[in-house]
Amino acid sequence: MAPTNVTSATAADIDGDELSPVEEVRLTVLNSDDPSLPVWTFRMWFLGLLSCALLSFLNQFFAYRTEPLIITQITVQVATLPIGRFLAATLPETRFRIPGCGSRLFSLNSGPFNVKEHVLISIFANAGSAFGAGSTFAVSIVNIIKAFYHRKISFLASWLLIITTQVLGYGWAGLLRKYVVEPAHMWWPSTLVQVSLFRALHEKDDQRMSRAKFFVIALICSFSWIPRSNTFEHFVGLLGILQISKKYDISAIVNDKFELDQDKYQEQGRIHLSMFFALTYGFGFATIASTITHVGFFYGREIYERFRASYKGKEDIHTRLMRRYKDIPHWWFYLMLVVTLVVSLVLCTFLKDQVQMPWWGLLFAGAMAFVFTLPISIITATTNQTPGLNIITEYVMGIIYPGRPIANVCFKVYGYMSMAQAVSFLNDFKLGHYMKIPPRSMFLVQFIGTVLAGTINLAVAWWLLNSIENICQDELLPPDSPWTCPGDRVFFDASVIWGLVGPKRIFGSQGNYPAMNWFFVGGALGPVLVWLLHKAFPKQSWIPLINLPVLLGATGMMPPATAVNYNSWIIVGTIFNFFIFRYRKQWWQRYNYILSAAMDAGVAFMAVILYFSVGMEDKGLSWWGTEGEHCDLATCPTAKGILVDGCPVN
Repeated sequence: MAPTNVTSATAADIDGDELSPVEEVRLTVLNSDDPSLPVWTFRMWFLGLLSCALLSFLNQFFAYRTEPLIITQITVQVATLPIGRFLAATLPETRFRIPGCGSRLFSLNSGPFNVKEHVLISIFANAGSAFGAGSTFAVSIVNIIKAFYHRKISFLASWLLIITTQVLGYGWAGLLRKYVVEPAHMWWPSTLVQVSLFRALHEKDDQRMSRAKFFVIALICSFSWIPRSNTFEHFVGLLGILQISKKYDISAIVNDKFELDQDKYQEQGRIHLSMFFALTYGFGFATIASTITHVGFFYGREIYERFRASYKGKEDIHTRLMRRYKDIPHWWFYLMLVVTLVVSLVLCTFLKDQVQMPWWGLLFAGAMAFVFTLPISIITATTNQTPGLNIITEYVMGIIYPGRPIANVCFKVYGYMSMAQAVSFLNDFKLGHYMKIPPRSMFLVQFIGTVLAGTINLAVAWWLLNSIENICQDELLPPDSPWTCPGDRVFFDASVIWGLVGPKRIFGSQGNYPAMNWFFVGGALGPVLVWLLHKAFPKQSWIPLINLPVLLGATGMMPPATAVNYNSWIIVGTIFNFFIFRYRKQWWQRYNYILSAAMDAGVAFMAVILYFSVGMEDKGLSWWGTEGEHCDLATCPTAKGILVDGCPVN
């Protein structure tokens, strides 16, 4: 709800030096603000909490099925616009007082549904979809403990684990805002898609082809049918375990105490990876190392200057406009950080038998996440690519604390997810920065949405784990059962391979791939060479554009990405962000990000429609566009002497 007394709209007197140095931002984001728009409204709370709860329930429920479904923020962003306007037209405008709130008047209807309410509703929805991941990452720990390891973990321990891993990174992320949110050249490209969509949905447009009309047409056109397992395969491929879990019998090397059976491991032999797949781990190692040195050499001086507050008085227009609103006191973030760490230490100390996580492991994971949050945030803010810590956290914990799979995944979640949550927190704050949302409103919505979504995720997981017999157990489920938990199977295999077998038996002296460790060295030295070239040839403006964390991270996406993916990315990026941006800038300004949002929304809505119309009945559509291979001979054996109908014999 919002008080009825609001100030009038204002526009900034813009100095040329205050304009954003990033042209894409200048073309997309408004340089004005209307501080009179109410944000703390009944509509915002009602639609925001409802969408957060609904998305967290549905995403967690469908995560256990053979064909997982992820409903993302953009579906709510589009769907809540007509609902918000309907509420604005029908809710009573009667003003009333709330006990304890003084003399301020409130109303269920604060006037027309406005863009700032809409932004906060979408932030709630983003928390409900775990920032695009579907469900809270830490729920997978509860799933594998109960469904795969068949051990007990209390609801309290599970809830503390989920909530602390979700909000731990918020503490230091809030303290890093002045380094990666306020600077104008930290522009967070993905937020411009959201800004463009909000403007298209709320601003009046007298053009014949308005942006809202263009969005609807493009959304309808992007309704496309894709292979049912495409999203799932991408998900498991990124986790990097699928190729192993299909070939290596993991269950055979685990004893009754859920420790490594040395004799069975020696009998079955070492884990073997394909050359290409082993290289993806190598690129992952190089990406993490290059992130540190790249940010240190190319952004180190700037970070130092920001720390020394030398940028005072040199704010861009958006930062200056945001000064109108009360900022978040630093003690809020310090308090959140201290409370979360204390609760996490209590979890690791008094409930250690359930999570296997030692107190020093928690502090180490938090320190790793804190160290990497700033450089990874800078990479994300300038390139829209986010290197992950999942591989390196598994690697480190597997070396220093081997033989404990649950401890390994807990370390990964505290180290990796707290960093990822911090980056998502900062990304949403930049969106609020562009849309001129009061910082305190942004913070409270993010925090409340995260706690609500995590709680609902756990409640749904607890309900399904205790009500569906043999859930996640493929060999015990009926043949047509959909409750196979493909994502959690991958997570379980990762806990065994990294936590039980350990990196020493894969990338160490006892494994087959110790040479992969040299990628750490190569990744660390690569940005240094680029920086030296930049200093030696300062007039060559293309040299500092060589961003090795992005190049290495993108290369490490294979598998599951193929040449088709990379060709599509290159072609689309070149056409829209080079040719159209350079030669048809007005079209780019009006429609580029709208087209991107429409294509995302179209695929998202079609995924939901297909899932509930045919996917729930285990049916599908079959046409040439759903076939992954159009060559009849592609599946024929290449070895000599093998006879297969329809295939030539070598």
